[in-house]
Amino acid sequence: MPELPDVVVYLEAFDRFIGGRSIERARVTSVSLLRTYDPPLHTVEGRRVVGLSRMGKRVVWELDNDMFMVFHLMIAGRFRWRNRGAAVPRKVGHAGFDFANGTVILTEQGSKKRASLHVHRGREALSLHERGGVEPLEVGLPTFAAALTRENRTLKRALTDPRIFSGIGNAYSDEILHRAGLSPVKLTGRLTDPEVARLHAATRSSLTEWIGRLREEVGEGFPEKVTAFRPEMAVHGKYKASCPVCGDAVRRIVYAANETNYCATCQTGGRILADRALSRLLKDDWPR
Repeated sequence: MPELPDVVVYLEAFDRFIGGRSIERARVTSVSLLRTYDPPLHTVEGRRVVGLSRMGKRVVWELDNDMFMVFHLMIAGRFRWRNRGAAVPRKVGHAGFDFANGTVILTEQGSKKRASLHVHRGREALSLHERGGVEPLEVGLPTFAAALTRENRTLKRALTDPRIFSGIGNAYSDEILHRAGLSPVKLTGRLTDPEVARLHAATRSSLTEWIGRLREEVGEGFPEKVTAFRPEMAVHGKYKASCPVCGDAVRRIVYAANETNYCATCQTGGRILADRALSRLLKDDWPR
């Protein structure tokens, strides 16, 4: 799922490519994408993009005459920039938005189509998408600490809960926790003041660093390689690889469809956390 750094770079690219330009035609080809019916989609045609913003992991296009388009890419949704009038791909395409200089195509890989588009009239309607989390790059340590410790959660769940922090997901939470040297399963209620300060610093430095990396990668172009798995990452997606800090093998915790990656030496004092995937395997193979 595109997270805060990815969405920031998407918005910067949109500003270069479609900022101040009018939508000539809006083509939605997937029945699952559009989640609103009033105002109808065709009312965005002819309207100029006057603002671009982020709400958590959502991308917001502000149009003139107080209209808004809110995109949520979920896990596999991606924006593409193509030649004007480009066809929307049949199997993975959701929509195409034509401008005088090109077309924004929205795609989503996989069989589960979860990406969404809401069209609203009036800024007050945006409150429907507001989850309440604080902006991790905008708040100081006291506000960060208050949000973090409001509920007694594991650090992994706290960082990825949009009601607590805005825009952080599975990938960057792994990187933040590794940089902070903290276990993903440590409870927020058991953190010391120095650990909270360390997590705050790691959150800011990790997200800022990755925004810079992605900006450099994209340059003046459009983001075409948005992914949660990057070779420069320390632990996320690096199961069994060597930790870049200590050389120990990166471990994992598997739950539902998600995987948390961590370094036992750097984050848990050498303690290996229970991996449900491994536990299920051992249970199946254990002699009766």
